[in-house]
Amino acid sequence: MAGDRRFVAARLRAHEDAIALRLPPPDGVSRSFNVAIGDPQASLAMFLRVLDLNGLLGEDGRIRREVGLVSLGDHFDWGSPDDRETATADGTCILAWLAAHPPDQVQIIVGNHDLARVAELGSFSDAQFLEARTLAETCVSPNRVAEFLERHPSLASPAVILNDYTCFDVRQRALVSKLLRLRRVRLAVAAAPDLLLVHAGVTNDDLAHLGPLEAYDAPRIANALNQFLDERVSRWKGEGALDLAPLHQFGSARDGEPRGILAHRPANPELKMTNRASRRYDPRTLPSGVTQVIGHINDKKCRELMGNWAESPKHELGVLRGLKLGASPRYHSRCDDEDRLVFVDGAMNLVAPFEYELFDLELRQRLIPR
Repeated sequence: MAGDRRFVAARLRAHEDAIALRLPPPDGVSRSFNVAIGDPQASLAMFLRVLDLNGLLGEDGRIRREVGLVSLGDHFDWGSPDDRETATADGTCILAWLAAHPPDQVQIIVGNHDLARVAELGSFSDAQFLEARTLAETCVSPNRVAEFLERHPSLASPAVILNDYTCFDVRQRALVSKLLRLRRVRLAVAAAPDLLLVHAGVTNDDLAHLGPLEAYDAPRIANALNQFLDERVSRWKGEGALDLAPLHQFGSARDGEPRGILAHRPANPELKMTNRASRRYDPRTLPSGVTQVIGHINDKKCRELMGNWAESPKHELGVLRGLKLGASPRYHSRCDDEDRLVFVDGAMNLVAPFEYELFDLELRQRLIPR
């Protein structure tokens, strides 16, 4: 069947890309439609099935020539302990396969899990990572936790390596480093003057760290964020942690959990304090006139953080969601023209491929395969 041929071709190419990645130049092709996909924290097979069921794969094992794709970040770390070996290899395959497309066809936004490879995990060897994960499993007392943090000061807690950054090897760090240096991954993409794609959301306070902008439209915001990233990468020696402060602060034993533009989540301030330390932001502090499309947070967590802003406490997997602001903010399934935030992380690893929705960047609705 054609679908199986496309899937098999894409899977083979992904494995080849992970071994010997070749980065093509822009091809200058006009794309007839453009799509955003939420956090690909799932198996390579699941990721490719989602793309194929939405009509995006070509016979050559790449995204169809007339399609543009934006990946919203977090290409690593998923599954149970039994999945770790597969997840470690598949994350590299997914990111390498995406990067093997022309940069004007497939745009890649980095998330906190991606940049952890050159931050919290920036000095780990494969053996050191496995040793740290094994030690973390024994940390059932304060003394053992203290021992862990003394031995691994770049990690905020033992839980980080058990629950968050679970599937690392040095090949991932080499890949992320290469893509950063070649400017193949970005902090933001402007899909239209009023449509900004970022991993977790950017507030007015975040933008103040970038200096004055002529206007807070999506292209200027994206350009400022990406210039900031490029400047920090140019300073980085490729060893140890990449520094993105003050926009984002990676986690450590000294500073605690990561915080900033790659880690924070929108929340109803009536429930809990929304500030940098809490890793929550009031979405009413987003720059006006711009809709942001974000990954990073699934529906279950959203409904917990939104409280009575949510239309229902019952969460759904795989679906797009939106948040209207104004006098009475409203978080809801699906997405509407009035939404100021669109959420595209549908917990890919927990649904069937046909249930996972993609976002059509022209129509600003769920993608209908065509």
